Amino acid sequence: MGDSKNVSLVDVGLAGANLAGANLADVDLTGADLSGADLTDASLAGANLASADLVGADLTRADLTGVIAHDANFTGAYLTRAGLRDADLTMAYLTSTFLGHADLTGADLSGAYMTGAYLGDADLSGAILISAYLGKANLTGANIVTAVLDGADLTEATMPDGTSAH
Repeated sequence: MGDSKNVSLVDVGLAGANLAGANLADVDLTGADLSGADLTDASLAGANLASADLVGADLTRADLTGVIAHDANFTGAYLTRAGLRDADLTMAYLTSTFLGHADLTGADLSGAYMTGAYLGDADLSGAILISAYLGKANLTGANIVTAVLDGADLTEATMPDGTSAH
């Protein structure tokens, strides 16, 4: 795609598309339908995914550094080993999402819905999870030492040490 600066794909329909390895850095994908898309190893750094539909998408090892994805729907998506450093995921839907070994350093997940999400061995250093809902999430081995969890709901979540939150 070459230089993707200032490219606008607002509300584009790419459901089920094979975009593995694609360079979508800095692309405006606001409201895009990427449900079920293969974005394995894709670069979406700095992209705008606000209100996008990524239900069931495969973003394994994708670079989403600094992505704007507030109110985006990642339900059931695969973000294993994805780079989400400094991402804006406020009010995003990450229900039953796989985020094992993901880098969420400095990400803003305020108000995010993460029911049943798998965050095993994820790095949440400095992540902001104010009022996030992490009910039944699995945080086994995750680094949450400097994460801000004020008002976060961890009901029945599995904590980094393997114990269950009440």
